[in-house]
Amino acid sequence: MATLSVTQRRSTNGVNRRQTATLRSLGLRRIGHTVQAPDTPQVRGMVHAVRHLVEVQEKGK
Repeated sequence: MATLSVTQRRSTNGVNRRQTATLRSLGLRRIGHTVQAPDTPQVRGMVHAVRHLVEVQEKGK
């Protein structure tokens, strides 16, 4: 299964609580923090919700 490398690139200052909660659910805690997440529709939806705060790279199998 493919994975996504998600890196937080922008601050959560000024964003709403729901977006902050989404970042926490992805496991991101601070700017520059990177997590590996499975490439599922649920994770893609979370990344889409905070796409202006993160950078995503697809990793193969």
